[in-house]
Amino acid sequence: MTGTKHIRIDEPVLVLVGPTAIGKTALSLEIVREFDCEIISMDSMQVYRHMDIGTAKPGKDELMRVRHYLIDLIEPDDQYNAARFVKDCLEAIRTITERKKIPLITGGTGLYLSSLLNGLFADIPVREEVKKELQARLAGRGLPGMYEELCTVDPVSAGRIHQNDKQRILRGLEIYFSTGTTWSRHLEQQQKRQPPVQFTRLLEIGLTCERELLYQRIEQRSDIMLEQGFIDEVKKLRAMGYGGSLPSMQSIGYRHANQLLDGKWSYGEMKEYLVRDTRRYAKRQLTWFRRSNDMHWYERSESSQVIGHIEMALRAQL
Repeated sequence: MTGTKHIRIDEPVLVLVGPTAIGKTALSLEIVREFDCEIISMDSMQVYRHMDIGTAKPGKDELMRVRHYLIDLIEPDDQYNAARFVKDCLEAIRTITERKKIPLITGGTGLYLSSLLNGLFADIPVREEVKKELQARLAGRGLPGMYEELCTVDPVSAGRIHQNDKQRILRGLEIYFSTGTTWSRHLEQQQKRQPPVQFTRLLEIGLTCERELLYQRIEQRSDIMLEQGFIDEVKKLRAMGYGGSLPSMQSIGYRHANQLLDGKWSYGEMKEYLVRDTRRYAKRQLTWFRRSNDMHWYERSESSQVIGHIEMALRAQL
């Protein structure tokens, strides 16, 4: 299962997704107890070592209760992407099924799930002169101006990219001006192709809840992070040599803490923007997952219904 060409997986595989702070961890542990699963993390940040509080990584007790995969794989100055996730996830599925257990893939990184189920997005060559021109425009207009341009030429991609994600903003513009086709359109075409991995017994569960409740939970999650010593975690990372310009340190939470530590924001501003940007991220996550026609949606309070659905699906062999 080391490649992704023409793989067929006939063992049952469960997927549990939803926005940040929705309660995936609590439900995943309940699923593990009921169905003897092992957990594969589908989180683009939990792969980084030393980044624990800000990524809501499972605690020691959780890790002792159930085996987790794809956590603490790399250092914060390394880069992880969808291709690595697909490879690592398939290896984890093979290991778990060989142990006669059920893989439970859970997390909030929609691109990773799409890459696993629909195939990896082939790399698009971009022209070097386009790259240079965009870098010059970035220097003149700043990142907000470049994001505004992406919103104009490719609003679909702009909707799933954070306005401070310089790398992906530039990537979207590079693809458009090099090929004349938007990044989102390339993705649509890719998804129409036959996926290289075929899951014959896959069940996808999505968690949702009323928006105001989710926003309250996000604010509570932010408070807990800060109380647990999140700012000290970022100070330690900086002392280890992991600067604020690293992609890992530009993610939600870490970017905000760096702004505070660099003296650009007050504590109050940092907390306000952290909650605001996490809410926006949660909204983008829900938008992404709702594109799936195979997702079965449940309210976060409907854990018993989720367990019942999984039980019936496993009995029917999906």
